[in-house]
Amino acid sequence: MFLDPTFRRAGAAALTALMLGTAPAALLAETPPDTLVIADAIDDIVSLDPHEAFEFSGTDVINNIYNGLIELDPTKPGELLPGLAESWSVADDGVTYTFKMKPGITFASGNPLRAEDAAWSLQRIVKLNKNPAFIITQFGFSPENVDQMITAEGDTLTLITDKPYAPTFLYNCLTAQVGAIVDKETVMANEVNGDLGNEWMKQNSAGTGPYVLRSYKPNESYVLDAREDYWGGAPVLKRVFMRHIPEAATQRLLLEKGDIDIAREMSTVDIEGITGNADLKVEESVGGQIYYISMNQKVEALTNPKVLDAMRWAIDYEGMASTLLKGQQKVHQAFLPSGYLGALDDTPYSLDIEKAKALLAESGVALPLKYPS
Repeated sequence: MFLDPTFRRAGAAALTALMLGTAPAALLAETPPDTLVIADAIDDIVSLDPHEAFEFSGTDVINNIYNGLIELDPTKPGELLPGLAESWSVADDGVTYTFKMKPGITFASGNPLRAEDAAWSLQRIVKLNKNPAFIITQFGFSPENVDQMITAEGDTLTLITDKPYAPTFLYNCLTAQVGAIVDKETVMANEVNGDLGNEWMKQNSAGTGPYVLRSYKPNESYVLDAREDYWGGAPVLKRVFMRHIPEAATQRLLLEKGDIDIAREMSTVDIEGITGNADLKVEESVGGQIYYISMNQKVEALTNPKVLDAMRWAIDYEGMASTLLKGQQKVHQAFLPSGYLGALDDTPYSLDIEKAKALLAESGVALPLKYPS
């Protein structure tokens, strides 16, 4: 969940050399040296409440405003690091987990972080029951039992699950953005009609992270300000300005002019077009998303395993990746994206039209299909 104070997100992006300190000032417009200006499509944001947000742009903001009990090491996929908890353990019964909170951490409001805030935050996830709540509720928590199953005493947080689970599974789920710990006092001071501060949290922040939300204008922009007193060290960048610019061509133009520092929605054609430009750099990393073809399981013919297998052998995976997608996507043939806990990176399928035809013939399904009216 933790991104370092230089504000990074997994995925491909193009950066102006101004950010890198190598571009002649005559070639590029001046953006403030302590401010990062990013262009991206952010109209998918529905809320900035970490216990409600469940889309890419919203979680991007949350990752830089909040911390969880446990964090993922951004340099070593799958490695867990202490977040707001300095240590954690599971009892011999396999269901009782304890987390000892780090001392001396404060929220952006100045309120001290307490185990009570952590317990209340996890209880709030369950009680709000928004889209990402299943990540936590799958461990047996419900609005009726959560106050008894998640408790705090002193500097210790205790979670009791409904049955034993692999501890690494629980720990990894707590690194998700929904596991963010929020400032109970600040949030509840803005509660309206028993909403646990949800309406206020849609456009405000109350976290322990390196940045605070200065402003948010839906479908337009948001601004994050750095916290000089951040417990993990003051961020290098004092401000992050995100502009909603979904068009790749517009982003490229602004990037080449130096009006933005990072373009996140560049097309494969545009990325290819700026390759070789000494004033720009393409930064690549693996993004947490996949593209797939789905088959309507209400159509009986498409439930046939041989038909499904035939479709898998009829796709030119490598051809698409190397030509149409110009190397900006990689072949992945499993549900979970690479880097996720439990992800499979095997790629057993490749283009084999003859095999696809044979499987289709064995299935007995005739093409084209006749769909029910």
